[in-house]
Amino acid sequence: MSQIPNYTLDEDIIEKMFSDKKIRTNINRESFWYFFHFYFAHYITYPTADFQKEIIHLLESDSTTSINIVAFRGSGKSTIVTTAYLLWSILGKQQKKFGVVFGQTRSQAKQHMNNIRVELESNSLLRSDLGPFQEDSDEWGSYSLVFSKLNARITVASTEQSIRGIRHGSHRPDLIICDDVEDMQSTKTKEGRDKTYNWLRGEVIPLGDVSTRLIIIGNLLHEDSLLMKIKSQIEKKETSGIFKSYPLVDNSGYCLWEGKYPSGQAIENERMKIANEISWQREYLLNIIPSDGQVIFHEWIKYYKYEELPKKGSNTLVFSYIGVDLAISQKDTADYTAIVTAHLVIGKDNIHRVYILPKPVNKKMGFPETSATCKSILFSEKDRSHVSKILVEKIGYQDALVQQLQNEGIPDVEGITPIGDKRTRLTLTSNMIQSGQVLFPESGCEDLINQIVHFEVEKHDDLVDAFTIAVNYIASHPYREPRITFINLGRRNIRQDDDGDF
Repeated sequence: MSQIPNYTLDEDIIEKMFSDKKIRTNINRESFWYFFHFYFAHYITYPTADFQKEIIHLLESDSTTSINIVAFRGSGKSTIVTTAYLLWSILGKQQKKFGVVFGQTRSQAKQHMNNIRVELESNSLLRSDLGPFQEDSDEWGSYSLVFSKLNARITVASTEQSIRGIRHGSHRPDLIICDDVEDMQSTKTKEGRDKTYNWLRGEVIPLGDVSTRLIIIGNLLHEDSLLMKIKSQIEKKETSGIFKSYPLVDNSGYCLWEGKYPSGQAIENERMKIANEISWQREYLLNIIPSDGQVIFHEWIKYYKYEELPKKGSNTLVFSYIGVDLAISQKDTADYTAIVTAHLVIGKDNIHRVYILPKPVNKKMGFPETSATCKSILFSEKDRSHVSKILVEKIGYQDALVQQLQNEGIPDVEGITPIGDKRTRLTLTSNMIQSGQVLFPESGCEDLINQIVHFEVEKHDDLVDAFTIAVNYIASHPYREPRITFINLGRRNIRQDDDGDF
């Protein structure tokens, strides 16, 4: 955890704040720490944890315009950020003029407004010191609170609404908070995840100005979720900002909120309240847990550097297999034609590995284009492998591609009769993937890996089909197994098979 101020609450100062409104308002304007503990003391039932102090410090500081926070359920993140800080940013020294809060749905957005309104209505000291405020509805169908004395506004909206160009007088939003704008349903498919990310980049961020502060809080629901994308961009220095993750128990086994959970038994008691282990792992420990029934897990995927891809030579045998999942129709609703190339590499030590080549084909193509693409890949593979073969499923019209290529004088094509359903075929590859016998390139196979890891969740699985055609063919042909040996004769390496032929 980064360095944070030594926050304390001075009892003498607190006593003076209660007795003198001027002292109270001046201190609370300057310090979000005091503002939160004074006006929101009814929320504080346990000692403030260090991670909460860090969040308060990040919010209180003006130095960062992009803050992204993931924290366990019950950590108080929404109360601190979406209610208390939102008010302080306007009423305190930051003097924000237009704060916008987004929830995923209109009902969630309205709940954010209700939390703020109830606080202002029921917290007599806050209302007396910082009021008056009024509530209204605007032309965007969103809900707003107006602080007339400060010429400031808070507006809540949902990801379902379009509020392009929204302004408060001459002010564009100078504070934008996105609170749980994703859920398990919206992150199920790549289309859903891309929709949220494009909404943020295309509609939310343009609402503000160069100095607008953007705060996103939520949970890690998917490897490709909004917060994971932002985390990756920050780590790669593709964008500026801060990403903070606060699980209830960190990787060292340390509890981040000992004031609320003073013992292992207290943590266990909390865990027992949760419906299932997946919810506990996802919402409290902040582990990305896939849907039930997942076939391949992301942590099983092993990678190679492209420059390390073995090349054919006297000490290395390379067999190239081109798996093709054919889709003839080019309609928007049709599947994509997918072509995945795999190299079976057998070294002098008889170790067999399968290298999946980067940039597999995945597009809508008609029959002639598919045939031409397959031939082009086959010819290029002949230059870097001892044996090259196109593999196509023998199902209905797909068998026509096999016949077409053979009629064109391409003998290196074979129709494959599939084994079982798609899940079965992917399952058959699981041991090879988990053991590291199948390797993926560090870049260039992101869509394939995504379809494999999130099989039956992603809208498309064409790359998975092409992948399993190639890999299962390799696994089901034992004559490719360690029957081939190498005999070192001086400087010459001569291949010899079990029959003694060279």
